[in-house]
Amino acid sequence: MEELINSLLQLLIAVLSVLVSFGAILLPWTPLVAWIVFWLFGVNWLKLREVILQGGWLGVLLIGLMIVLIWGLIAPPPGGIHQMFGLTLSNFVGKTVYMTELFCIMFLCGSVQLSGCCDQLCKFDQQYLEVESQPEHH
Repeated sequence: MEELINSLLQLLIAVLSVLVSFGAILLPWTPLVAWIVFWLFGVNWLKLREVILQGGWLGVLLIGLMIVLIWGLIAPPPGGIHQMFGLTLSNFVGKTVYMTELFCIMFLCGSVQLSGCCDQLCKFDQQYLEVESQPEHH
């Protein structure tokens, strides 16, 4: 009986060790996973699509530009250059590439949600889905 308890204890320790190692590998990717989860499940893309098509894309573009400028000033890379995809990029060009990647991921999440793949997971209230097409009465 004591051997069984020792074996179970060793198994539990081994499983915990694997989980800790797996968590250490995934920990640096947590912000990217949070970005994907937010844009895939936290945003109502039916409403956002309407806003973007009515000119909201300009606001998204300006916000991205401001993020690149502020991020480039606050956190320049070591040596002032980024090494990515085998290229040597300056600070602001590298930050622009990063923001473009994040925006592409954001719009991919929107296209997945709009395709209907997430209908069972994305339940938005009907009051937020309805478009107010009736004129206001004063």
